Amino acid sequence: MPGRRSSPPRWGRRLGCLPSAPACRVWGSQACPAWEPTRPSPLLCRDMALQNALYTGDLARLQELFPPHSTADLLLESRAAEPRWSSRQRGIWSLTYKEELTTPLHVAASRGHTEVLQLLLRRRARPDSAPGGRTALHEACAAGHAACVHMLLVAGADPNIPDQDGKLPLHLCQGAGTLECAELLLRFGAKVDGRSEEEEETPLHVAARLGHVELADLLLRRGACPNARNAEGWTPLLAACDVRCTSPVDAEATTARCLQLCCLLLSAGADADAADQDKRRPLHLACRRGHAAIVELLLSHGVSANAMDYGGHTALHCALQGPAAALAQSPEHMVRALLNHGAVRVWPGALPKVLERWCESPRTIEVLMNTYSIMQLPEEAMALVPLEILQKHHRFYSSLFALVRQPRSLQHLSRCALRAHLAACLPHALPRLPLPSRLLRYLQLDFEDVLY
Repeated sequence: MPGRRSSPPRWGRRLGCLPSAPACRVWGSQACPAWEPTRPSPLLCRDMALQNALYTGDLARLQELFPPHSTADLLLESRAAEPRWSSRQRGIWSLTYKEELTTPLHVAASRGHTEVLQLLLRRRARPDSAPGGRTALHEACAAGHAACVHMLLVAGADPNIPDQDGKLPLHLCQGAGTLECAELLLRFGAKVDGRSEEEEETPLHVAARLGHVELADLLLRRGACPNARNAEGWTPLLAACDVRCTSPVDAEATTARCLQLCCLLLSAGADADAADQDKRRPLHLACRRGHAAIVELLLSHGVSANAMDYGGHTALHCALQGPAAALAQSPEHMVRALLNHGAVRVWPGALPKVLERWCESPRTIEVLMNTYSIMQLPEEAMALVPLEILQKHHRFYSSLFALVRQPRSLQHLSRCALRAHLAACLPHALPRLPLPSRLLRYLQLDFEDVLY
């Protein structure tokens, strides 16, 4: 009869689907002649059999639930509705129920069910649907499922749609399939320097922050800008130098990975001395994280060892204020490199505090003390070192405290005089002096594990 509403399609009743729009507008795939000629809104499905089949990747069951000419353009509840306080008007709060929605396509993509994904796409699932703020392509990239990424892109998924956090799929590439996912996205038109909305980060920033050398190499080869700045003024090199070592066990591997990444960025034209909004430079961050090899790399590129951030801290300050985990990364090499490149010495009044903090690294104390012609420590400084440390490094600390307020050896005084004379040209002049290698190492504050 004219004007009579048709019954829902048979598959819609079987799956327990409910219309997500008012009942007078949409029923399955049939529309009233007066309605908009656009694609109908997806239905909200609460059928547990369907959801179980999706999450387990049961292709045979899903083929039964989605026969030919049916549609997989459905919505699922990814989490039950929970009460939340919200305010639509200033000062007026109300308790509302917010549902978190997803689609069958998102479930299949996030779990790597490629055959299920193919079935859903054949059943008219929309590849760019994002009811929860992410598309299925975001989910596949975040999980590292390259086969799903390829299938979605071939089906027309847009690689440049941001998610609810303003991140593009290329920002989210993780897992074992990271490189393959990134290559696919770039091949299908993803912007290599696409920015996240809030942080304004490029994918190269993300790769640098995660210490992902191979991904950074791919992005640079595809034209990524090595000096792009995010909202805080950070370049990818700053992000690479700020990678933390989570534990002493992985310190060596983390530093090696970061060193490789920094070499890659510098060879691509990254500015070795680029400062962020707080005037922190890569050297400041590498010192703060205890990356001695990166410190030496940056110094070899001619960065200033005495540049200050807005807080008035130099690289040497950052190195001596670094975390305790830096002990596993030989901080003495970092401090020696800075001093050999003209870093201003520690103010003598701060030496007791440095001794107390770094007493477990006697070589760090040694290299600092060897820049002074007089041992600038108070007589009561011995109390700053725990007894077990004194016993463990008895020879060094005996020589240290025996020299308090005493003159140093003539050889050491000659070293101090020559280093003071060379001053700013120290790192370039010392290697050119026609001296025996042993004497040259002495002038460069080589470690002896004792003070004279």
